[in-house]
Amino acid sequence: MPPPWCDHQLPSPPIPWASPVTPIPVPPSLSRAMAAVPAPVPVSVSVSPRVSLADQPVQLMAQGLCPGQLVTLRAWLKDEQGECFQARAFFHANAAGKVEPSHQPALGGSYSGLCPMGLLWFLQPDTLFRRLLKRDVTSSPFVLHLEVFDGLQLLPQPQEQPLASCEAERWYVAPGVRRVPVREGRVRGALYIPPGPGPFPGVIDLFGGAGGLIEFRAGLLASRGFAVLALAFFNYQDLPPTLAQLDLEYFEEAAELLLQQPQVRGPGLGVIGVSKGAEVALAMASFLPQVLATVWINGTASLHGNPLLYRGLHVPAIPYRSERILLTATGAMDNSAVFGDPREPQHQASAIPTHNVRGKVLFVVGEADRSLNSKLFACLAMARMPPGSCQLLSYPGAGHLIEPPGSPLCSMSAIRGSPRPLLWGGEAKPHAEAQEHSWREMIRFLELHLGPVARVKL
Repeated sequence: MPPPWCDHQLPSPPIPWASPVTPIPVPPSLSRAMAAVPAPVPVSVSVSPRVSLADQPVQLMAQGLCPGQLVTLRAWLKDEQGECFQARAFFHANAAGKVEPSHQPALGGSYSGLCPMGLLWFLQPDTLFRRLLKRDVTSSPFVLHLEVFDGLQLLPQPQEQPLASCEAERWYVAPGVRRVPVREGRVRGALYIPPGPGPFPGVIDLFGGAGGLIEFRAGLLASRGFAVLALAFFNYQDLPPTLAQLDLEYFEEAAELLLQQPQVRGPGLGVIGVSKGAEVALAMASFLPQVLATVWINGTASLHGNPLLYRGLHVPAIPYRSERILLTATGAMDNSAVFGDPREPQHQASAIPTHNVRGKVLFVVGEADRSLNSKLFACLAMARMPPGSCQLLSYPGAGHLIEPPGSPLCSMSAIRGSPRPLLWGGEAKPHAEAQEHSWREMIRFLELHLGPVARVKL
């Protein structure tokens, strides 16, 4: 049994040092200093503006870090097929605990040095030969994810969680831009109309050898105040599945249809095209009086592969020399030698008659184009043109697929109808800078020769 005293509370002996403590007063100066110390800022990342057009620059920032802390910023998005495109860069936080790529050079990662939009310019697919291409232009944006990790994150680890993350939307149409499917006569495509009563300058938008209907550039141009017909000319709906010939009367019908729209301001229109689309655009400028302004991006100056027919006229094509294809170490095809030299005597009849151009032409060249010798073709076309009718923008380091700004470099990709992926060429940073500059110049050129646009509220 327990001793009986365990049931009773024994008195505690007095503890001399347990007497009440007199508070020590804090000097007013120290009290003010303690109050001025800011509370710790939680780690966060941001993209500003959070909602933007895909051709607009954005500001990226991480804050709440320790001064000098080594971190990884990672940007990624998924396309409509679920393919992931990502880029990462390593930084030391500045004295304020911030990382701002617009002011701080990256130490390494997908790029190094000062590059404010580097995390977008250097996005690369997880799967080789994929191209970032927005198909559904009006219904949804690309959702850009930005994350910050402590230390170096060389590979994504499922168990590694970011210190902070955020999302931003990159749209290809401004609020109020309307898309109208076009299926009239033989013409197939989509008309993008800016908000407001109009009328607006009209532009026909053409892409290249993959065919189908590609609309992202038309949506952005409409967001800048142009009424744009994204025009398909093969491999779409009931159009021919392959491109056997260029029937210029089809493109003339499209031009007349666009000018008949009440929202389109005449009397003429513009055309913008890349690759095979640039070849078509130059032919339209040479034959069709409706064309007042043409933007030619990395195309040819002669007919290649496909003859041109127009009202009984037949322009023969220079045949492709497929035996000159080079296969790269990655398995892509380098087609730069496939195009026959238009300066050879037997090819003179294939030249596009640019001496007949009535309007103005802006030639945009990527000097690192590995699809074709676009600078040579631009110079040959310009040599046949009237003085003052053309302008050349030539960009060292830029590849074949010069697109609106914010689009990452696609140096090689698989395309529909090709047995192997194609090599396009280009170096990421000079290519991105070429896209930034040429886009501004293209819009300025179209507005100069088609008339002013009403500014769309973004």
